Amino acid sequence: MQLPGKRLTSYSLGEQAGLAAVRAEAESSVSMLRQPLRVEPQEMGHLAFSWNVPALIDGADVGQRQSDDSPVRLVLAFDGDRSTFSAKNAMLSELAHAMTGEPLPYATLMYVWCNTRPVGTVVHSPRTDRIRKLVVASGPQQLNQWLHFRRDVRADFELAFGEAPGALLAIALMTDSDNTRSNALAWYGGIALN
Repeated sequence: MQLPGKRLTSYSLGEQAGLAAVRAEAESSVSMLRQPLRVEPQEMGHLAFSWNVPALIDGADVGQRQSDDSPVRLVLAFDGDRSTFSAKNAMLSELAHAMTGEPLPYATLMYVWCNTRPVGTVVHSPRTDRIRKLVVASGPQQLNQWLHFRRDVRADFELAFGEAPGALLAIALMTDSDNTRSNALAWYGGIALN
């Protein structure tokens, strides 16, 4: 999914350290590789995913608008009652619809690798409080290796938003380096809901 006015991150199939993977390469760019779906809240279980990152992005900070980049993000979009949006979020949703043809999801949860914040930290997007980031990897200690995660989607959503999730509408990969005007490379392994 291309974001208006932004260069596309390159996504391609490949192999890294013997595992089939999606290779993501960002050059001052941002875009998502997204799969629409619909998983009702009562069917929501665990999400398994993996990634491999060779280097962090110097100066990136997922909590600051001007440097909000990350070599890897797994993005989950959820349905919900948009009538509860603040005036700002309603305006952002209308703007998103006008620019992309789709409204802003009710809520977006991102699993991210952060340069400095500790694992378990919830970071509110500087653009809208309807996007929350959960740090699942931090710092340079685990670079150049496959990291495997198994997350309880409902528990993570409740931690981030303080409410029960609506239906899960999409899962996306997102490698971005547009704000720091830098380069980023990452590999994503398989993704499974169970």
